[in-house]
Amino acid sequence: MTPAGPVLEGESIRVVKGRRIVLDVGSVSVMPGEVLAVIGPNGAGKSTLLSVLACLEFPSRGKVSYKGHEVTRKNALSIRRKMAVVFQEPLLLDGTVLDNVILGPRLRRREGPVRENALIWLERFGIPGAATQMSHTLSGGEAQRASLARAFALEPEILFMDEPFTAVDAISRQGLIETFKGVQEAARTTTVLVTHDFQEVSALATRVVVLHEGKIRAEGTPDEIARHPIWGALAGIGPANP
Repeated sequence: MTPAGPVLEGESIRVVKGRRIVLDVGSVSVMPGEVLAVIGPNGAGKSTLLSVLACLEFPSRGKVSYKGHEVTRKNALSIRRKMAVVFQEPLLLDGTVLDNVILGPRLRRREGPVRENALIWLERFGIPGAATQMSHTLSGGEAQRASLARAFALEPEILFMDEPFTAVDAISRQGLIETFKGVQEAARTTTVLVTHDFQEVSALATRVVVLHEGKIRAEGTPDEIARHPIWGALAGIGPANP
């Protein structure tokens, strides 16, 4: 049986802001069902790469392809509707938690029992009792769980996450990572995770791209990156922690 090809590919991606090249990536791919972690120090270009792959911005040069079809300004919106993005801040709207979770599927005109499905996702993320709670009353960890439930309720083909655990306190963070891991593995949702924390990479990623100064410097499994003294240092775990 022939292995499935990449669901998403970037080729010769360059992003220029002002006079500065913030991203210069020859090639990057996302395989079906994997959790691809993009790690690197602040200013490495991680969020820019996510934004380009998620079709939120177009590169200055190069192209992104979805299932072999180039993303253009004409088809970008329809492709974005197959994706979901979770940011560092939950960005919940006014209203109840349930209102937030059902909004996306309704806007995308998803078929089926939208409300019932939303409640299922809230339960999977451990906050079923928060459905009728106003979003502004949630704790940081609860708000991010609601944000993740909202993303999964869209049933995206690709989920993008930009530092989603950074703003959560340490105790809530570990539980949230474990919950996400269980949900992602059960749903087999293709995921791109941007982070600067190698502990998150070790817990969640199947493959890692190390970004530094806008360029991909290394690629491999979490174990391969951790064991390589230079790659590990670029990934932020230091040569003393191979």
